[in-house]
Amino acid sequence: MRLQRGVSAAAFAAAASASSLSELCTVSNVESVLPANGTLLGISVLPSLTTANTASSESYDYCNVTLTYTHPGKGDRIIVQYGLPAPADYKKRFYVAGGGGYSLSTSSTGGLEYGAASGATDAGYGALSGVGYDDVVLSGNGSINWDATYMFSYQALGEMAKLGKYVTKGFYGDSTSSKVYTYYEGCSDGGREGMSQIQRYGDEYDGAITGAPAFRYAQQQANHIFSSVVEHTQDYFPAPCALSKIVNATIAACDPLDGRTDGVISRTDLCQLNFNLSSIIGESYYCAAETSTSLGFGFSKRADGSTTTYQPAQNGTVNANDVAVAQAIYDGLHNTQGERAYLSWQIGSELSDAETEYNNNTKAWELDITSMGGEYIAKFVQLLDLDNLSTLEGVTYDTVVDWMNTAMVRYMDSLQTTVPDLTTFQESGGKLIHYHGESDPSVPTASSVHYWQSVLSIMYPNITQSKALSKLQDWYQLYLIPGAAHCGTNDLQPGPYPEDNMQTMINWVENGVKPTRLNATVSSGEYEGETQMLCQWPSRPLWKNTTSFDCVFDKASYESWTYEFPAFKVPVY
Repeated sequence: MRLQRGVSAAAFAAAASASSLSELCTVSNVESVLPANGTLLGISVLPSLTTANTASSESYDYCNVTLTYTHPGKGDRIIVQYGLPAPADYKKRFYVAGGGGYSLSTSSTGGLEYGAASGATDAGYGALSGVGYDDVVLSGNGSINWDATYMFSYQALGEMAKLGKYVTKGFYGDSTSSKVYTYYEGCSDGGREGMSQIQRYGDEYDGAITGAPAFRYAQQQANHIFSSVVEHTQDYFPAPCALSKIVNATIAACDPLDGRTDGVISRTDLCQLNFNLSSIIGESYYCAAETSTSLGFGFSKRADGSTTTYQPAQNGTVNANDVAVAQAIYDGLHNTQGERAYLSWQIGSELSDAETEYNNNTKAWELDITSMGGEYIAKFVQLLDLDNLSTLEGVTYDTVVDWMNTAMVRYMDSLQTTVPDLTTFQESGGKLIHYHGESDPSVPTASSVHYWQSVLSIMYPNITQSKALSKLQDWYQLYLIPGAAHCGTNDLQPGPYPEDNMQTMINWVENGVKPTRLNATVSSGEYEGETQMLCQWPSRPLWKNTTSFDCVFDKASYESWTYEFPAFKVPVY
């Protein structure tokens, strides 16, 4: 459908809204609303490669559009897919979903339930076909594929959103200056991707929901090797059951500190301040023999395909060496001068990266280097096309610090994703809900707190803490989810988890209803079905009785979440 001369924009919009999906969802109509080359700087659409067809997803009908564009002068081709809802369902919204691991989202229909158009991109390296960024980060040994790096880091999603919003407006007959509410939602690397968008394309987004962001990429990814280096340094490789006992005993001991005994550590800060792991020494443990299979996708233990492992029955007592390994991991990485290099997982979180491997020949537990960290060091730091490190021979804590520093400098303007100045996003009216499971065993919860503190100090440096906090909470809110693991509930702690963040965000952006707490539901355990309104950081929950809690603040708890990193010479935001 083309806008004819003499037809007003309002009349065209009315005609578009009255049209059926099948009438609008044609190649010729989509081609008619594509931006002329030069309209979107750096994006040149190739109209002849456009496709459009009607499709269905669950209970929604939509127009499935595929576009191809190039970056002027580069000769590349980037494929993007969009899902445009039926005119009657469209609510002038655009939705961007995050991916996970080294993969961008491949779904272009995530926005349909919100009346939003949405999209996905192949980033120029086949991401829509399942190609992970780690598969293409190197053009060859020693040669970084910088095009893929910048596209994965932030550029691909930013361009997909800009082009998608332009086409969406034209598709429904709206003017290019009309408002389309634009939302982002993602967790883990999807959370990092979301932070990349509001840092780099702040004026494109009205609301972002970022969970457990895997930002501060150099430290975050190299940190996955830290647990193995602890075991290697101490020359002790604990049975997995011993570490599980330490975690479960910690949960049992620290559960009541928040005022209610419900199987959840709602206050890991109080646990850190008041509980001594050495009290677990001498406690017995038993785990039955088991055979397990890893699917091998994302940031998994084994990144290159499904593997099956066997663990014999484990029966023993926790000893001082077991506790020493766990304590060193929870303390976090320091160099040999005792200077802190990075933060760690909260006490009571699973020690997944420390899991050892049983050798049937020697009948002993041995080092098992996680590919989450090993692949990152091999490919991103050493620039070798390997899926893991074969050994930690000669590796010390100082080595890990050097790896982090090398990667931080190398990828500072791409993957690191810790720009603390969000002025463009804030001044454009953007809203941010940032959440993180408090017992996340993959991305340390304190990582999110540290970024929040960085934004607070950079954006509001010359006013009192209370005034700065009030200003920040008007547009950026952080929530820690008691007991939750990485981007989901925790099998070891039956705590709450938020399920309707998008509705909360839409209400905030479009209706001005600013949240003060975050709605979450307990999905298992004694309190299954209970609704909890989570405290907004820096307030912390403290149960008054078995049915209600207050959101409180105390200085010692806050300071236990506060870190500096003197092992590095440059600021680490």
